[in-house]
This record gives sequence, structure tokens and C-alpha cells, in this order.
Amino acid sequence: MGATRLIQSPEARAVVELARDFAQRELAPIAADHEERHDFPREVFRRLGELGLLAMPYPEAWGGSALPYEIYLQALEEIGGAWASVGVGLSVHVMSCWALATYGTEAQKERWLEEMLGGRLLGGYCLSEADAGSDPGAMRARARRDPDGGGYRVTGAKAWVTHGGEADFYTLFARTSDDPRRGISCFLSPGHAPGLSVDPPERKMGLTGSTTATLTYDDVTLEADRLIGAEGDGLGIALAALDSGRLGIAAVAVGLAQACLDHAVAYAKERETFGTAIINHQGLGFLLADMAAGVESARATMLEAARRRDAGLPFSRQASIAKLVATDTAMRVSTDAVQVLGGAGYTLDFPVERMMREAKVMQIFEGTNQIQRLVIARHLARD
Repeated sequence: MGATRLIQSPEARAVVELARDFAQRELAPIAADHEERHDFPREVFRRLGELGLLAMPYPEAWGGSALPYEIYLQALEEIGGAWASVGVGLSVHVMSCWALATYGTEAQKERWLEEMLGGRLLGGYCLSEADAGSDPGAMRARARRDPDGGGYRVTGAKAWVTHGGEADFYTLFARTSDDPRRGISCFLSPGHAPGLSVDPPERKMGLTGSTTATLTYDDVTLEADRLIGAEGDGLGIALAALDSGRLGIAAVAVGLAQACLDHAVAYAKERETFGTAIINHQGLGFLLADMAAGVESARATMLEAARRRDAGLPFSRQASIAKLVATDTAMRVSTDAVQVLGGAGYTLDFPVERMMREAKVMQIFEGTNQIQRLVIARHLARD
């Protein structure tokens, strides 16, 4: 089953089909085992890099494919539907490369970007803190100029870091002044450095194949050329990256919802009661119809935001709408899929119970859905 996609370009269609084939052949068969063992699949990300799937929206000059977001998100949807932890990781890695690819100097790109996009270096995104999640302007982590070497010394803790302790680099945001508007700067931090420590991974209800941890910077030295953009540009870089990152999470959520729908329909066609397949009973058939309508509506909303981004139009409001609609849909559709499967859906024998647990966090990270509503409302007030 899965989505029937309207992709005009044969080259773009080939990329999405590559992602679908990889997802179904290499990810779906191993996802449950890795999730049960809380095993981070580092080799999978190397393989994604080799296939070019970590670099899809980036320029060809640095090893990317220069694909529009409309195509990248559909490929990501295929990955996320097979294994959400990998889909989220891919989205976070792409977002973690964005600051360097967009604001970095040519020398910085030559030093790091090709290895990042090729999967030899895996990324993480260090923005949130324990007391500064939805309000990044309240962050306390600080980067002070080193008077001796001209670099920076970073002190503070970053919470809820995807790939925390596994990543080779982090796009790090830290305060360089107390200026409320231009007090935050962006850095490319190495994944391992003297003074950088990682707490034990969070114990989560889902996405257990994706490591999430708190990082503590204890007077960590960063070279001056690890500053991305100018001092004070950090908050703007972070918020712009999140607009694109929210589209990535929307894609993973749509993929998960589509997978749940596919499992529910397949089960409903095979399971019989009262002499007929349960899909033929109106009550359950209507439930599946509502699930299908939700998945297709979420996908259309996501692709509309992507097309605006590709056209160079403002898309921040549409990105928040897409993230809100897609993740709420994933939560509802995964819950309904468990209901369709009945007692079987509540067991580990079918993947819908895992997907239901995975859907919940998608309403929380990359800005909670309450924050998305706040962003949307503020845009409406300004427009």
C-alpha cells in the first residue's frame, strides 16, 4: 500500500523510490528489535550517507542532491514510516547541517560540510535547556571569549539532545552577551572535547532507538572558526532552522500515520467476524475512512508548506501548521490503528502499539503543539 505520489521528475521519483526500497528492505525488518534493545543504529546513518539520503536538500558542490524540500520530505516520509527513530534522526541531522550550509564561510564548509552531508560525521542540535525549552531566549549556557587564544570557552548544559553522546558534532547555541535580542550565538561544537560530558540517556516511552541525552559543557574550548555567522546571530539562525526542522518532523509523522493506516487496513481485510472481513462493517470502515482522510490531509498540508519554501516564499506559519496537523494526525491515527486491531493491537506482535508510543513525542519536540498554535496566532495577528 503506502502513498501514491505525484512526482513529475523521473530523477526525483527515483530518489523517493530509493528511500522507500531502503526503508522496506533494510529498516522495517530490524526496527522492532533495535527499539526493544534501545540500540542506537549508527551503521544505518552511515548507510544513509552512502546513499545520499542525508544530503538531499543541500547543494551538489558539497555532496548534496540539490533536491527541493517537496521531494526531500516525501523521501523522509518513507524512512519515518518504516522506522521513526531513524526518520527523526535523519531530520535532526539535516537540520544540524543547515546553519553551516547557510551561514558558514567557504573555509568552514570546506573543512566540515562534505563529511557531514556524506554521513561520516553525524550531527545533533543543542538548543533546549532544562529551563529554556519553548523559550530559547531564556538560555543560560554561555560562551565567553578566551583572552589567550581568541576562541571561546563554553559552560552550561543542553537538554533533550537527539544523538546526545552519539553525534560527531553539535550545532550549539550559547549566550555571548546579555543583549535580549542579539545575545545568542551559533557554534559548531565537536562531539568529543575535553570538558564535554554526557548524562545517561533519557528513559523514554518511545523512540528508544534514538538516543536522547543532556550534554554538559564545563569550560569547553572552541576555536574561533567554530563560530557560525556573526556573534549575536544565533537566535535568528536557530528559529529559521526550526521552521525547516518542523517540516521534517511533519514528514516523519505523516509516514508513521500512513504506516499505521496500512497495517490497520491489511488487518481489517484479513480478520473476519459474522462471516465477513471486518472492513466491511460500517462502523469500522468509517473509522478507517477517517484515518485515510487525516493522513492525506496532513500530507497535503506538509507539501504546501514545502512548496512555499522551495519557491522562496515565507513559510514559517505554514511550517507550524504542518507540524501541528501532521503530529496530531499521527497520534489520532496510531491510536485508531490499535483500536482496529483490537487485542492484537495492544500486543508487541504488531508494530502499531510501538508507533502509538512514538507518535506522542512528535506533538512535543521541535516546539510543542501548543507553541505551534501560539506561532500561528502571532502570524495571524501580524498579517
